[in-house]
Amino acid sequence: MNKSLVSVVVAVKNGERFLAAAINSVLEQDYEPLEIIVVDGQSVDGTGTIAKSFKEVRYIRQVDQGVADAWNVGIDASGGEFIAFLSHDDLWTPDKLSVQVNYLVDHPEIQYNVAKVKFFLERGCSIPPGFRKGLLEGGYVGRIMETLVSRRSAFDIVGNFDTGLSVSEDADWFARAKDKNVPMAVMPEVLLHKRVHDANLSLRAVQETQQNLLRVLRQSIVRQRRHKPKAYNSRDCIE
Repeated sequence: MNKSLVSVVVAVKNGERFLAAAINSVLEQDYEPLEIIVVDGQSVDGTGTIAKSFKEVRYIRQVDQGVADAWNVGIDASGGEFIAFLSHDDLWTPDKLSVQVNYLVDHPEIQYNVAKVKFFLERGCSIPPGFRKGLLEGGYVGRIMETLVSRRSAFDIVGNFDTGLSVSEDADWFARAKDKNVPMAVMPEVLLHKRVHDANLSLRAVQETQQNLLRVLRQSIVRQRRHKPKAYNSRDCIE
């Protein structure tokens, strides 16, 4: 039986340090077929050269800016029934796609799933400000882009990523999906190894992340109130 194509969108900006390892972790997947789309956020280092050195990669240089726009560019360029995402400094386990895609195939009512993530500290780097050391132990359910595998149809329901958010765009997407009651599942396995280092975007923008998360929460509350069923009132009845 022919398997469905999975599109893998890799977002990167000035990521020459780790990009090759991230791409290799996709190429080492035990699932096929897949396509790899690298969206480069106008890097000024060797990112483009590295990406284009892989014959399996389709390289797109981003016109606009921001990681949310990069994800959207990748989605628009993709052709797979399923879409997965990876940051240039993270690594997948070899069975990530097979575990998550096979689950979606076996459960057609589920629109997307996520998995557990294990954090690891890059050699030679100290723990960045804002990162809790305890997270380096064990695996945690990660509702983040790098664990997400989604049907294309989920984006028709939820929409693409909010380009007005420079960080926390994933939290906003998951909140919108939850508010729309989009069926999802959590895989119990650790399928992502997330690198902690001295240049993590989300860790360098702690204050902005907190502000955006508050904005996401407020918007979610507004959506929930808007769609909350109206309370019954006998005066609304017409005899």
